[in-house]
Amino acid sequence: MIRLAPGLITLLILPAVSAASTSPAEPAPWTANLYFENDLFAETDQNYTNGIRVSWVSPNIDSYLDDPQLPGWLNRLNDWLLLADPDDPVDANVQRNLVLTLGQQIYTPEDIERYDVDPNDRPYAGWLYGGIAYHARTGNRLNTLALNLGIVGPAAMGEQAQDWIHSLRGFDKFNGWDNQLENEPGIQLLYEHKRRLWNARLGGVLGSDLIGHAGVSLGNIATFVNGGAEWRLGWRLPQDFGTSALRTGGDNSAPGLQDDRYRASRRDNNLGLHAFVSMDGRWVLRDIFLDGNTFEDSHSVNKHSLVGEAATGVALLYRGWKLSFARVHRSREFHGQAKRHAFGSLSLSYSY
Repeated sequence: MIRLAPGLITLLILPAVSAASTSPAEPAPWTANLYFENDLFAETDQNYTNGIRVSWVSPNIDSYLDDPQLPGWLNRLNDWLLLADPDDPVDANVQRNLVLTLGQQIYTPEDIERYDVDPNDRPYAGWLYGGIAYHARTGNRLNTLALNLGIVGPAAMGEQAQDWIHSLRGFDKFNGWDNQLENEPGIQLLYEHKRRLWNARLGGVLGSDLIGHAGVSLGNIATFVNGGAEWRLGWRLPQDFGTSALRTGGDNSAPGLQDDRYRASRRDNNLGLHAFVSMDGRWVLRDIFLDGNTFEDSHSVNKHSLVGEAATGVALLYRGWKLSFARVHRSREFHGQAKRHAFGSLSLSYSY
């Protein structure tokens, strides 16, 4: 899969649309993102119950292999992954960014007191992973190619993380973690394309836009095709690609060239507020958190192939910061699931 990446990067990571840009007089910023999702925001404690991810988005770079803005070990890592060709011509209209990610997700059934397996409910599972992603943006288009590597099972420390959170909040602990999925290395290769389909000024600093997305995921963790859109309305919309829930390809908050967060001299004047509505649909061929372990017998449930989710939220921008919160509603993911699932998604982004 890794060896196929040079062809993918050539076909996918260089958009065919050019956009006028100029070299900024000031250094481009790094952007740090923190995502936290939990269904306690929706007063439940089951299914996808907790997720956390931190990521760092690099400044705009000319090359993934020898750009001086990247640490030497990152340049060497890119060379080893063969995710870029050092002989590729540099297109001044393309903004390239490198994204590093570390995250964990936790899944549990509904019955907190049951010690044995509930055959009608999903398995216990944790997923601990690190990832590297490559962004290329021209004007109203953003392409993302990402590789996630990690572990599912006890080594993912899902039980310890949930017990710690429940201890802090004074909640009872789940009794069935001994039945969680077995340890299994995980790999996920993803591609997602985003495009700003519509952008309008509604008078003064009030604006609205519509951002569509489509993507594909391959690997033993998840194999699916997805697509959707996000509509935003508000005061001084940022020049980024929206505010996603904690899904891969969701690191959209890095500022564009005309965003006030892009240059330090303009950040003090940056203030904005907007609401957003987003939707995403997936055709799922494999989901390890429902289908169970790939190479060993484990608990599993009969999943739904078509899954959708919708989110409504609000985002605040102040100087180099972007803070957002959304309520996410997800359709039933497996046969026998009592009801649709809901959770809260909190994200904090800082460009510096």
